[in-house]
Amino acid sequence: MNLKKIVVSLLTMAAITIVLPAKAERVCKVTDPTGTPLNVRNQPNGQVVNALRNGREVYIEDTGSDEQGRSWVKVGGYYNGTYRVWGWVLREFISCYDR
Repeated sequence: MNLKKIVVSLLTMAAITIVLPAKAERVCKVTDPTGTPLNVRNQPNGQVVNALRNGREVYIEDTGSDEQGRSWVKVGGYYNGTYRVWGWVLREFISCYDR
């Protein structure tokens, strides 16, 4: 391969890298309007196993619904530097955005 082809290839790859936007990270937070910690359950509408405070950053691991048709999400997040899956919360109390 001659030098001209190498330069053209490198410039093309550089242009593609510049044009393509970085993938946004989807981040969510607990936003319970009651101001009380949000119950975390072992399954949609199941037994309470934990609670999360408003403003806690979470990541959605899975989605589901209960017998009444309400939307639930399985959430996880970082605690003391370690990622863990906490459990299921009602979707309506989670607000998400791209970071």
